[in-house]
Amino acid sequence: MARIFSFFLALTVLISSCTNDQSRDQSSNKSPDSNKSTLVYDDANFNYKVEEFADVKILKYKIEGWDNLSEKQQQLCYYLTQAGLAGRDITFDQNNAFNLRLRAAFENIYVNFEGDRETSEWKSFETYLKRFWFSNGIHHHYSYKKFQPGFTNDYLSNIAEQTGTDFSSELMDVVFNQEREAKKVNKAEGADLAAESANNFYENIGMAEAEKYYEDMPFPDPDRPISKGLNSKLIKDNDQIIEKTYKVGGMYSGAIEKIVYWLRKAKSVAENETQAKGFDLLIQYYETGDLAIWDEYNIEWIKDTEGDIDYINGFIEVYDDALGRKATFESVVQLKDFDASARMAVLDENIQWFEDNAPIMEQHKKPNVTGVTYKVVQVVGEAGATSPSSPIGINLPNSSWIRKMGSKSVSLSSIISAYDEAAGTGMLEEFCYNQELVDRYVKHGALAGKLHTALHEVVGHASGQEEPQIKDYKAYLKNYASTMEEARADLVALYYIMDPKLIELGLIETLEVGKAEYDSYIRNGLQMQLRRLELGDNIEEDHMRNRQLVAKWVYEKGKEENVIERKEKDGRTYFVVNDYDKLRILFGDLLKEMQRIKSQGDFEACKELVENFGVKVDADLHAEVLERVKPLAAAPYSGFLNPILSADLDEQGNASNIRLGYMNDFAEQMLYYSESYSFLPVVN
Repeated sequence: MARIFSFFLALTVLISSCTNDQSRDQSSNKSPDSNKSTLVYDDANFNYKVEEFADVKILKYKIEGWDNLSEKQQQLCYYLTQAGLAGRDITFDQNNAFNLRLRAAFENIYVNFEGDRETSEWKSFETYLKRFWFSNGIHHHYSYKKFQPGFTNDYLSNIAEQTGTDFSSELMDVVFNQEREAKKVNKAEGADLAAESANNFYENIGMAEAEKYYEDMPFPDPDRPISKGLNSKLIKDNDQIIEKTYKVGGMYSGAIEKIVYWLRKAKSVAENETQAKGFDLLIQYYETGDLAIWDEYNIEWIKDTEGDIDYINGFIEVYDDALGRKATFESVVQLKDFDASARMAVLDENIQWFEDNAPIMEQHKKPNVTGVTYKVVQVVGEAGATSPSSPIGINLPNSSWIRKMGSKSVSLSSIISAYDEAAGTGMLEEFCYNQELVDRYVKHGALAGKLHTALHEVVGHASGQEEPQIKDYKAYLKNYASTMEEARADLVALYYIMDPKLIELGLIETLEVGKAEYDSYIRNGLQMQLRRLELGDNIEEDHMRNRQLVAKWVYEKGKEENVIERKEKDGRTYFVVNDYDKLRILFGDLLKEMQRIKSQGDFEACKELVENFGVKVDADLHAEVLERVKPLAAAPYSGFLNPILSADLDEQGNASNIRLGYMNDFAEQMLYYSESYSFLPVVN
């Protein structure tokens, strides 16, 4: 570890002070990483696997085609990557109000500790810090539960004292008192979803008050409803409700000013006028916090389809808010994968066929699906809620009325390839009932997974329409909206992946691909994903709820005809699909009901489905799964080191000589980010 310490001596002064002004001069004559001797620019022996700790493995991903970009395109990637990283601290603070204080203290200890780094206590502290980095805070990124330290209060006090770290009694209580800040997102039925969630979206205010605040707020234009509360924190102070908006001059101004700075640089090298106009609108939104401008930006963003470089930057997804209103900052910078995008363009071209043939009510079908674009992309960099844990597919924007004009879907091929390269067959062999199922997945599973992602993002999220009286389905379905929408998109993908139309379109050669996906989805939804939970836990995360809901519903509804059979062999439980055609019909039946729920805003029906099928876990089956995966030593979660773009900057901050490099150590990259991109006070 010595190489990390010398590498980041400058970090010591920065972090130990814990001051309220941690800004950097953004127009220095070199990029922050240009002196880093451990940055590898020519990784001839590229290794996708970096390290493992706790329940996480860290991987790397490649950027194919970087050298084929023009100088202006490389500059654009550099500026957009910097804009994303400038917002990294926002995500930490949104996840919990103590995260930035704790990170500063933890990192000061990590850098300056000169004691024995081989003791079990130090190893436990190191693992805790890596989990903290991975999850952007003190709560698990999937279960939302607060991490339990494997070291004692006395040990932390001692190493803090040795390193001159001011670790207050309040911070000690946050770390060790398991009843305090217990769950980042609490979606339990009957809980106060605002007051009992430990994220930093609500302060001194309960769910009923928060919901009434937004329900009483009129839409400026009912036909173009803004996403109320998307970019703000709601506070109750002396019986007065205050909304603190994320903007220049508002909450998170220090980081947002830097985001705006780099977006202006990006505009100067935009690939086309549409892209440049999008940058202008995004800058205006960050400067004002006006959600109507955010909508205008999204309308312009979906028009920008001609360039090779695209990006996602903003407060977008609401998974981390149990009320489903407030969005976490995220950034993805992406380069078009030309060959793969060309192969998959057939989905865009036939999008209306999928809509017309969906097994949903006619009034819930879009008569004209317009503006849907799909690209396979190479990720250049991620930040905020998308890093280190990355999505594999994205479909935006989320606003229903804008989606009628169009949407963009991307499949993150570099992330998917890294997963595939790092994957083994141990889990597959453990949960497949026989060798035939193993062989089918080995032969067809990679393609099946990519097609499922494409159908989910392109066809699924773009499909269906609400009835005229439903302006914003999320306002009706509330805390169940995200689970419902992910399940609905999955069902679209599952229904069509067994359709002969895919053979006709040249996407697959055999329906064995669809069978491989059905096998995999049922295994994962009913069993394999349970390895991500601690025994006794319910499912909280929306995607996990979605998968169990779908798999459990079709299993239960197909019992009479034995569509999916629960089998026992050698003391192990397996779920085996017996009739793929009937299973497809069941997927279609559930899709019809899910679309009806969304189209009509049926809260009670949505709640019943999620609570009855998506939340509760079979305790005996869960215990069995945990025992079966122990010998496999397979970390259930993966995250990524990002490539590092370094550049020479002139006095105006213009970048040249942009170089693509890689770090090979997780702690090194996390400390580098803290050193180079901390633009917020530790208390916001």
